[in-house]
Amino acid sequence: MQLEKNKELIRIGVFYDGNYFFHVSNYYNYVHSKHSRISISGLHDFIRNKVASVEYGPMGFAHSQIVDAHYFRSRPGAAEASQKGNLLYYDRVFDDILMSEGITTHYLPQKNNAGGNSRFDKSIDVLLALEAFDLAFHNRFDVIVLIASDSDYVPLARKLNSLGVRIMLLSWDFDYRDDYGNHRVTRTSQDLLNMVTYPVYMEEIINEPKPEEIPLVESLFVNKDSGTKNEEPTPEQEEEPLGEDYEVSTILSVKSGYGFIKYPPLNLFFHYEAVVGCDFNDLEPGDQVKFRIVTNEKGDDVAMDVELTSRTA
Repeated sequence: MQLEKNKELIRIGVFYDGNYFFHVSNYYNYVHSKHSRISISGLHDFIRNKVASVEYGPMGFAHSQIVDAHYFRSRPGAAEASQKGNLLYYDRVFDDILMSEGITTHYLPQKNNAGGNSRFDKSIDVLLALEAFDLAFHNRFDVIVLIASDSDYVPLARKLNSLGVRIMLLSWDFDYRDDYGNHRVTRTSQDLLNMVTYPVYMEEIINEPKPEEIPLVESLFVNKDSGTKNEEPTPEQEEEPLGEDYEVSTILSVKSGYGFIKYPPLNLFFHYEAVVGCDFNDLEPGDQVKFRIVTNEKGDDVAMDVELTSRTA
């Protein structure tokens, strides 16, 4: 059956909550059995297919196009990033990936709260909402795709609904451990899910894809063997003097997204986000590392700023 020629083009705008997307990509790279980051180009192909299938059916892919995409994220300033290994370089590489896919980037500096934690900065969420509504108001999109999970976007969804813009929400739900060893749960706001036109539960699709979805799901992840441009480079080790507040020991074990360092009388927990200067997936038992010891909210000692100093024989 041929696709009807009179079908109009579906104009798609994609809006990334970059802090959320980075968190999800880390989960798949370090914790999930995929052990790979999400491919931007693969994700855009998935979006086009998903929008086409709900708007026109399986034959509507050619009539579904991403006409604009925006990526919003708060990130450390240059001075802070320069103190964290190759962070500035990695940010630039990912910027190149986003630019190659035609994604406009929007960054704001991270702001620490009274406790020194910058993860609760909401100003970037406000910027995303304002930009999305402004572009939608000028009738640029038929469908807006949100890659987000926060209930802070509920007012945006209400405004978009009032304009008659359909909303597709890509959401992930999973459990994880934070960098202090505490168990955390990532869940998408139910209020936000109720407000959108097309909720898409990505974790279900990825873990149990339908037969026709398998190729799209496979393309969602970077093929590290192919050298694809969407792969982030493996951090290179840097020789730095050992500071007074650093300790040295060896990796005892590496689990899914976390590990333990030999440090008598107890072993020290460390999370993948605590690793600097190298990729968590490259660490192996017996590797020598330097690290700082901090106390988590439970009063337990854990390792932070874990950096590889020598490889096991």
